[in-house]
Amino acid sequence: MNYLIKIILNKIPRKYLIKLSIFLKPFLKILYKGSKYIDPIDNSSYRKFLPYGYNKIRENALCPGTFSLERHRLLWLYLKNETDYFKKKSKVLHIAPEQIFYKKFNSFKNWDYTTLDLFSPLAKIKADICNMPFTNDKFDLIICNHVLEHVVDDKKALSEIYRVLKRGGCAILQVPINESIEKSKENKGFMTRGQRTKEFGQYDHIRSYGNDFYKLLKSVGFIVKATDYLKKIDYNLKIKYCLPKNEKIPIAYKA
Repeated sequence: MNYLIKIILNKIPRKYLIKLSIFLKPFLKILYKGSKYIDPIDNSSYRKFLPYGYNKIRENALCPGTFSLERHRLLWLYLKNETDYFKKKSKVLHIAPEQIFYKKFNSFKNWDYTTLDLFSPLAKIKADICNMPFTNDKFDLIICNHVLEHVVDDKKALSEIYRVLKRGGCAILQVPINESIEKSKENKGFMTRGQRTKEFGQYDHIRSYGNDFYKLLKSVGFIVKATDYLKKIDYNLKIKYCLPKNEKIPIAYKA
């Protein structure tokens, strides 16, 4: 199973993976039905979660009925329990929308919900994150998860996010961060797919962020908070929800 997962992720382009997963989810939900693990996003339960990873395989990572990953479940719990965004009226921009969030967020009657991506079939607006077709100070909340590590000019992308975010607004900017290194490593040149997978964890990543990611956010004007919400979650729930072992949520504000 682990070998098959790696082959599928590394060989099939993302836009086709999304279409394939939409077809597979109903069958996997039945196949893995059980009560040991729960996806808190929709409260569905399973006997086990699927392994996942482009390079290193993580066990119990991918929910078979929703295709949420550890970071998605953590973010959902944070938004639900620590913010009032699910209740208040908001203009929301979701960049590279994830399937599980796309369905849930679209159901929120209090949200004016916009999705953007160059290639994703889930995105209503097809556009480059470095040149977004929006006026200044438009959105109350921007969600951009695991996108910036794919973008050549990540500072330009962040400047665009800052531009279209309202004063007093919030941007959630999750990226894979290696907290054991201070300075981010990147290579925008001619590395092979295999080299990028080995160096950065995934064939379409062009950098591995270190702790200086927060300095990058501040450099475009954001006020930044690295939120360690995992510390507030009971150990048994971390196991039940298959949450990440160590992940902070970068929250950026526009004053």
